[in-house]
Amino acid sequence: MTMNELRWITPDWPVPIGVRAAATMRTGGVSVAPFDSLNLGSHVGDELAAVLENRRRLVAALGLPSEPTWLNQVHGCDVLQATHWEFPPTADGSYTLQEGVVCAVMTADCLPVLLCDQAGTRVAAAHAGWRGLADGVLGSAITALGAAPGTLLAWLGPAIEPTAFEVGGEVRERFIGVNRANEPAFAANERGRWQADIYALARNELQRLGVGQVYGGGFATHRDADAFFSYRRDGRTGRMVSLIWREPDPG
Repeated sequence: MTMNELRWITPDWPVPIGVRAAATMRTGGVSVAPFDSLNLGSHVGDELAAVLENRRRLVAALGLPSEPTWLNQVHGCDVLQATHWEFPPTADGSYTLQEGVVCAVMTADCLPVLLCDQAGTRVAAAHAGWRGLADGVLGSAITALGAAPGTLLAWLGPAIEPTAFEVGGEVRERFIGVNRANEPAFAANERGRWQADIYALARNELQRLGVGQVYGGGFATHRDADAFFSYRRDGRTGRMVSLIWREPDPG
């Protein structure tokens, strides 16, 4: 893989025709270190001109029907209806029932979760770091979609692997307080802290909420430095984006 090749992940999940999704990798942009190279975040200290060029390349490469609906993410639980706003609103997820509107969340270790219904009429993207997961961002996204949870499909995008995700006991207790099934998602380490499996936590939360069709997972943003940005690994770094949209009807 080279830094000048724009690459992305196409989710492998049985979505209806007309629903498209993607998750970017870190290559194929113009940003220089430590944001090299396809940094899509305008809030991390990168040159704005480079971010805008990276976003232009993304739209062109994926053939997006519109500019992604960027958010000002704060590790909260607000999920907004995506529209073509002038300035990014503060929220950690968006949804749409309209064709041609691209929902998007940025990450660099946190978990992006994409959702759609079996009919292909509604889609959503949620930014699920541990705070958002514990506080209910996935429940907010499901409620916003307005579909029965059993009719939804979820895809878990690139996030930090358990061996690199160390948390304190208070985080573990918080998750176990929400759902006792979360206990096996934490492994004690020799420092008296815990290694957390964010994918297991998300799957448990989705199951608790009634979403049984869950796909994706198994990525390692911290370990795979050539492919992914990682805040825990590098501190000052770029952001990837996970997107979902409904293609406009060609007719």
